[in-house]
Amino acid sequence: MTKRRWKIIACIFLVAATLAVYGEVRNHQFINLDDGAYVLENPAVRKGLTLEGVAWACTTLHAGYWMPLTWLSHMLDCQVFGLSPGGHHLTNLVFHIANTLLLFLWLQRATGALGPAFLVAALFALHPLHVESVAWVAERKDVLSTFFWLLTMWAYLWYGERRGWGRYLLVVLCFSLGLMVKPMLVTLPFVLLLLDYWPLNRLGLGLEVILRQGPRGRGPLPPPPDSLPQKIVMRMSPQGVPGRGLVREKMPLLVLSALISAVAIYAQKEVGALAQLGELPLSSRVATSLVAYVWYPLKMLWPSPLAVLYPHPLDTISLWQALGTGLALALISLGVFWQTRRHPYLLVGWLWYLGTLVPVIGLVQVGNQAWADRFTYVPLIGLFIIAAWGLRDLTAAWPGARWLRPLGAGIILAALMVCTWFQVRVWRDSVTLFEHTLGVTGDNPVIHNNLGVALASQGKKEQAFFHFIEALRLNPNNARARNRMGEKLVAQGKMEEAVALFQRAVKIRPDFGEAYNNLGKVYAHQGKIDQARAMFQKAIDLDPNFAEAYKNLGLALATQGKKREAVEMLEKAVRINPNFADAQKMLNMLKAQGPD
Repeated sequence: MTKRRWKIIACIFLVAATLAVYGEVRNHQFINLDDGAYVLENPAVRKGLTLEGVAWACTTLHAGYWMPLTWLSHMLDCQVFGLSPGGHHLTNLVFHIANTLLLFLWLQRATGALGPAFLVAALFALHPLHVESVAWVAERKDVLSTFFWLLTMWAYLWYGERRGWGRYLLVVLCFSLGLMVKPMLVTLPFVLLLLDYWPLNRLGLGLEVILRQGPRGRGPLPPPPDSLPQKIVMRMSPQGVPGRGLVREKMPLLVLSALISAVAIYAQKEVGALAQLGELPLSSRVATSLVAYVWYPLKMLWPSPLAVLYPHPLDTISLWQALGTGLALALISLGVFWQTRRHPYLLVGWLWYLGTLVPVIGLVQVGNQAWADRFTYVPLIGLFIIAAWGLRDLTAAWPGARWLRPLGAGIILAALMVCTWFQVRVWRDSVTLFEHTLGVTGDNPVIHNNLGVALASQGKKEQAFFHFIEALRLNPNNARARNRMGEKLVAQGKMEEAVALFQRAVKIRPDFGEAYNNLGKVYAHQGKIDQARAMFQKAIDLDPNFAEAYKNLGLALATQGKKREAVEMLEKAVRINPNFADAQKMLNMLKAQGPD
C-alpha cells in the first residue's frame, strides 16, 4: 500500500476515534464556571455577530485578555446556534479534530516518518488531559489558538522550503491571528527556532541550505556531498554566524510576542486576576512551578484522577519537594542534552514542553489554580514527540518490531480512549463536574461555591446552602459565597443579615457588581431608595452591560416619580438584553401611563 493511502487511512482513524470519544459533548450543558462570562451572561456575545459586537470584541479586556477572535467565534456560534450548548461544544470539537489532522500532516511532511507522526497526533487527540480544553465552551481559546499555532507552523514550513516575502508575511499573519485568540502563542517563535534544529534542519543556514534552496531560496539545487566538512558549511553561512539569521527572521514575531505579553499582564491586573508578591511570594511561585513541571508528565503517564480546578498549595510545598523536583528536572535535562547529537528530537520535545509552559507555569500567577489540565494542550506535544520517536528508536533492534510497535501503540491508545470517554462524561453538566472535582480535590472553596450555585439553579436550596457555608468555612474572604448566602437569606426574609453579607462581599471585592446590585435590591425593599440607587449605579459603573442593574435603577427612579429617567434606564436594560421580559414589561407600563 502506498504512503498516500496510509496517510488517508490514518486521517480517517484520527477523525473517527476522536468523534467516538468526544461525540457525547453534543448533549452537554454549559458550565457555570466561565461559560457565563464568555457566553451566557455576556450581552455582546449573546446578540451574535453585530457591528457593535465586533467593535466591543476588538477593544475589550473582558475576562482578563485581549482576544477579539475568541469573542468573534463565540458570537458566530450564538448567531448560528443561539444559546443551545450542543452547537458551541461541537465547534470546539471541530477545531480539536482540525488541530489533530494539522499536527499529523505537518509532522509527516517535515520528518517523512508516518508512524511516529501518527502516534503523536493520536496521543494529542485522545489523551484525557485534553478533555478540559475540548469539552469546556469557555476554553474555545485553547482549541482556536492552537489551530492558528499549527497554521503558523505550516506557513513556516512552506517558507523554509522556499524563502520569500510572501510566504514570510503568511507566517506573520497566522501568528498574529493566533495572538488575537490567546496570548499563549507568545512562545511560538522560540518553538520555531527549535524546529529549525529538528526536523527542519535549518540551523546554521549554511551551504547545505543554500544548495538545497538555491540562491536566496529561489530554486532547488542538488544536495551537497555528505563528505563536506561541517566547518566549511558553517564558514559559508550567508549570515556569518550559524543561527544568527534564524534569530533575525524571528524578530517581528518576537516583537509581537512582547507586545501581546504586556497587554495580557495589563489586562490581568485590570480584572484583579494577577496575584501580587505580597499575596503569593516568589519562593512559593518557584516551588509550585517546579512541582508543576513534574506533575504534568506524571499525569500524562497516569491521567487519573482529573479535576477542573486544583487549589493552589500556597506555601505548603516543602523545601525538599521543591529541591527534589528541581533536581529531577536538571537530571532529565542533562540526559536530554547528552543524547541530543544522536536523537535531536529529545532536545526539541523537551524544550518544547518546558518552554510552552512558561506563560502558565505560575511564576506570573493568574487565577487561584496550582495547575490545570487545559495548560497541557500544546506543551504535551513535545513529550508526545519524545514518546513516539523514542519508541521507534528503542525498538529498532527488536525482533518483530514491525508488528510489536503498532500492537503496543494500539493498546495504549485503546486505554486512553476509554479513559477519555469517561472523562468527557464528567463534563456533561455543572453538578456532575463539580461533585467529581470535590471528590478529587477535597476542600475546594471555589468549587463548593459553584456547586452551590448549580444546585440552587435546580431548586435544591438546602443542598446549595450547605456548599455556600463550606465555601465560607474554607475561605472566609470568598466574596461570591457571601453573595450567594446573602441571596439565600433574602429569600428567607432575613434582610439585615443579608445586608451584612453583601456589605462584606463588596468590602472584600470592591469590583463585585453583582453584590452591589443585590445590596441595592435590599435597600429598595427597605424603602431606602437613595441608597438603593447608589448601589445600582455602582454596579452599572463596574459593568456598563449589567442589564438587571439598569432595570433595578429604573424601578427605583420610577418609585421616586422620575418617570423619564426610569424609562431611559429600562430602555438601556432592554437594549442590552432584548429578551429581558421583566424590564420590557415595566417599560411598557411606564409608557402606557403617558408623559410626566
